[in-house]
Amino acid sequence: MTFERLIEFEKDVKRLVKRYRSIPEDLEVIETLLRHRPDESEPLSFRISGLGIETCVIKIKKIACKSLKGSGVNSGLRLVYAWFPTDLKVVFIELYHKNDKELEDRDRILSHFQ
Repeated sequence: MTFERLIEFEKDVKRLVKRYRSIPEDLEVIETLLRHRPDESEPLSFRISGLGIETCVIKIKKIACKSLKGSGVNSGLRLVYAWFPTDLKVVFIELYHKNDKELEDRDRILSHFQ
């Protein structure tokens, strides 16, 4: 399985790592988990519907962040990625904290996968 990151995603990581130093390590753990189960699995993640695109776009709501001790998977970090089952490829689209913004950037998703 291959993993790719949008340029905007890399900017998200760079901005967030200033507050949460463990994010690079946390993303490695997520990649390991996605190698075994890349599709959605309630209640940790769900498919984003209503986009009008063929690509399977999934949002992970419960991410364990080591920088947020005591929060466990209720850290508030959100990860949005596209899953391409025929190519065995995951493309990371967006990473944000729920206090910074309420919803995923649908314009970013549509601009890259329509």
